[in-house]
Order: sequence, then structure tokens, then C-alpha cells
Amino acid sequence: MQPMRRADKLCTDQEKIDNFLSHAQVGFLGLNDEEYPYVVPLNFVWYQNKIYFHGADEGKKVDLMRMSSNACFTVCTEYGIMAGSVPAHTSTAYLSVMIFGKATRLTDLDEARDAMQKLLDKYVPDYFNRPLARTHLEKYRSSLGSATAVYCLDPDVMTAKEQPLDQRRAFMPGKKAGKR
Repeated sequence: MQPMRRADKLCTDQEKIDNFLSHAQVGFLGLNDEEYPYVVPLNFVWYQNKIYFHGADEGKKVDLMRMSSNACFTVCTEYGIMAGSVPAHTSTAYLSVMIFGKATRLTDLDEARDAMQKLLDKYVPDYFNRPLARTHLEKYRSSLGSATAVYCLDPDVMTAKEQPLDQRRAFMPGKKAGKR
């Protein structure tokens, strides 16, 4: 894999990365397609140092994962815009994580149930009064008749990049560049 061009932006703080992935709401799964790359936004959970997500057991995403399990998962957040004294020095403050690995459908129902429970805990905490039953995964069918499938992306490579927000340069509506 090609080294990161802007190594000065490399974030190696694993605690920060784990915290970010644990709280981010949407990630983007990139898959190989013959004509164009295919990238789809997903809810996900970072659990046991893996990305878990769910969906129907059929459709384009599933077809592409069957053809090639190679995937990239990207999560990012913007901290703000930083204005510079010249246009070329205007930039974005951010944190981004890219995870490369194999995306596979889980066949172990206990692991799938645990991942789904973690998704529920993340997106609707304390909403259900009992844990997810294994039979729910076995029996549930969507309104279109498809079963729920749970997928795991096990990282081979993970990189994180960060540009912290410089409060002195933070852009606010109405702020104007100084006179030259």
C-alpha cells in the first residue's frame, strides 16, 4: 500500500481513533465494481477492532462483496474551516479514518447477534427492554422478503489523518480577511 503523502497529518493515537469510530454515526463502504467504484453510506459499529454493519442478504452491495471481498471503509468528521491570509491557506480541520480489509458475511449466529446488539446499543440506547434474541436474526424478513445479514470488515490496514482546528484561524460567518 502506498504510504500516506501527508505524513505530518498522520494520527497514531489509537485511543482517539477508537473513540472516534465508536461514536461516529455514518461510515462509507467502498467496494470494487467493474465500471465505477461503489461507495455506500452505512450505520456501523466499531466492536472488537472490527467494523460491523448489516443489511439485506441481496442487492448490489452483496453482489459486489461476493465478487470481491476487498473493501475500504471511511469515516470522517469536520471540525471547522480555517481561513488563511491568502485563499490558498484556507483549509478544513478534520479527522478521518480509512480501513482496508475483507468484508464478509457472518455465518456465526452468536457473533452476528452480538454485533446487532452493539448496533442497537449505539443507535437506540436503552430503547429495548431485553437483549436481541438469536432467533430474531434467524427469522426476521424485511418488507421485501429478504433476510437480515450481518457483515464484518476485519482490518488489514488502518490509517488515520487529522488536521486539528486552529481557533485563531477558525472561520465564522461574517469574518473578513484582513486588508493587504
